[in-house]
Amino acid sequence: MRAMTSNRYVALLRGVNVGRAKRVAMADLRKLVADLGFDEVRSVLNSGNLVFSGPQRPQDEVAAQIEEALVLKLGVAARVLVLDAAELADVVASNPLLGQAGDHSRLLAFILSSPHATPQARQALEGLCGQSWESGATALGERAAYVWCPDGILDSAAAAALGKQLGDTTTSRNWATLLKLHALCSEPL
Repeated sequence: MRAMTSNRYVALLRGVNVGRAKRVAMADLRKLVADLGFDEVRSVLNSGNLVFSGPQRPQDEVAAQIEEALVLKLGVAARVLVLDAAELADVVASNPLLGQAGDHSRLLAFILSSPHATPQARQALEGLCGQSWESGATALGERAAYVWCPDGILDSAAAAALGKQLGDTTTSRNWATLLKLHALCSEPL
């Protein structure tokens, strides 16, 4: 009998622990994912960022499993985006804005729900990322849209426009958080 290949995953929950809605204790979230059969479950910060290991499966199946368990076990409905370690490494390596972003807390990556967006959705994103922004910059990668917000995230017209265009099909993380997740993914299984 062949041993199953283990894979490292990153789960990003959209909108948890922001304000009073969708409150989730990270200990409860780690237990929930461990109870689904995943190993080495670790959280980063208090905003729904997980790194865990498990059998190699399509990320959308893993995300759907976590979303369903969140509702059934914790009573929280939240969109979950799952990447494997290689996809996260590509998001990190492909950021063309690193040279101009002096503060990693003001550099965002909007993680796209699928690298295979419809041509219309991709074209809309290319249009936004091709614009000249008064302050900051944008770029589009295969699995992420990057936004440099030198005046702050809340004051960024580019971040607001991308967030509006992408709606709930995305979640964003600042660069410092993505680097922490990437470091955990890079640890040996």
